Amino acid sequence: MNILFFVAGGVAVVSTIMVVTCSHAVHALLYLVVSLLSTGLIFYVLGAPFAATLEVIIYAGAIMVLFVFVVMMLDLGHAREGGRKNRILPLFAGPVILSSVLLAEIAYAIIKGMERPYPVQMVSPGEVAAELYGPYALGIEIASMLLLAGLAAAFHLARHHKERPAGEDKRR
Repeated sequence: MNILFFVAGGVAVVSTIMVVTCSHAVHALLYLVVSLLSTGLIFYVLGAPFAATLEVIIYAGAIMVLFVFVVMMLDLGHAREGGRKNRILPLFAGPVILSSVLLAEIAYAIIKGMERPYPVQMVSPGEVAAELYGPYALGIEIASMLLLAGLAAAFHLARHHKERPAGEDKRR
């Protein structure tokens, strides 16, 4: 179990560093998906299968779809012209290698069987929903409004302004 935890943690750290240091938005998104998947594996190894499932479904699935939508909307994912074929392999090499490490970990855990150091406490989705929409409902609503405001601000700041011919009304 310790080996699985530390390898998944190493993959999470490396992929998160690559998210921060990548200059291309699509590369950063691929590394972010790997980081979220490795975090889900860490949750599973630590005995929180529900949190692991939520991490993979919500963050690695739904949130990443939102990020890809934002990248497409902001037009940040275009590759430069020329040499595109040579850039495809480095584009996918890092995330593929890190994902392969995670896949090997999962295969190892399935084949060998996994022992958890902590007892697993099962929590139903209803209990999680009761907590989220009970005492934490205001915090969740504030976070969602901040995310929406951030999305609108990013769209406004990154919008391309077209040059208009002289004499054309700028108010349109």
